[in-house]
Amino acid sequence: MSPLLELHGIHKEFAIVAGAFQRVVGHVTAVSDINLAIEKGRTLGVVGESGCGKSTLARVVIGLYPPTSGEVVFDGNKISGGANGVDFAASRRIQMVFQDPYSSLDPRVPVGASIGEGLAIHGIGDAASRRQAVGEILQRVGLPKQAADRYPHEFSGGQRQRIGIARALILEPELLICDEPTSALDVSVQAQILNLLRVLKDQLGLTMMFISHNLAVVRHIADDVMVMYLGHAVEVAPADELFARPRHPYTQALLSATPIADPDQRGRRVRLAGELPSPLNPPSGCPFNPRCPLADDRCRSEMPALLASGPARVACHAVAEGRASSLAVLASEAV
Repeated sequence: MSPLLELHGIHKEFAIVAGAFQRVVGHVTAVSDINLAIEKGRTLGVVGESGCGKSTLARVVIGLYPPTSGEVVFDGNKISGGANGVDFAASRRIQMVFQDPYSSLDPRVPVGASIGEGLAIHGIGDAASRRQAVGEILQRVGLPKQAADRYPHEFSGGQRQRIGIARALILEPELLICDEPTSALDVSVQAQILNLLRVLKDQLGLTMMFISHNLAVVRHIADDVMVMYLGHAVEVAPADELFARPRHPYTQALLSATPIADPDQRGRRVRLAGELPSPLNPPSGCPFNPRCPLADDRCRSEMPALLASGPARVACHAVAEGRASSLAVLASEAV
């Protein structure tokens, strides 16, 4: 099956300005050399610590941030990375559900106006048909039609997230990007939203990019997983493979830190030394080397490439040289 979304060498930097005249004094790299493809009908989970570049990558894909370099290819056509910016026609086919359902809604207008705004921008239908479409999509996400006349503050967090999903789906997109859509919700409400997304994916034939720092959530919803660290993709693999046989030391540490309710199933924790490096001053070589228990001189001087390792792709010299086996055993015990 051909990929719906392809990213080729996506790199995103932000300028650092200082002084009364706001001069540019440096740059910080948020995303570096991301290459991936998402096939139609599949869900890619993107995981990593806060600040690793997950949300920035999502905003580059949807066109909120132009890439510093690289290309976003959607359904075989380049939609960003060129001189003309983001392709407007393609923007209708890619929609996003944001992390905070309250701040992403305009508190001054009824939610029906926010949901139907995309239809008006793209010139779809008249006022009556747009209102009908808003009512139908509200019912699809589990809310009554009458909710369209209410304001965001009148809804609970879970209801607001359903409204955010309705706003994204009303344009009938092919790719849905979910930026930590459950992180601000109670656990019971999280399960409702996840189940809703899975049902809608099957009903509407959606392809999804699902961003989260919660590995249990990603395991529940994703077909494939990309692990990011300090702006880099360090491991990409099918979800079942990644959770059963994590290869990169960072992935192994993440999985070993996942809480497990059954004490008999808990393994040993893979503990990382040090703190997450600052993106203002990233380490040379592998970005993970200051915290990696397997780092050597090569890791500290040479950036590893994302290379095939079985069904996975891993950016790690230790994995390529066969030095990661002992840590892999430890992590599998922890999972």
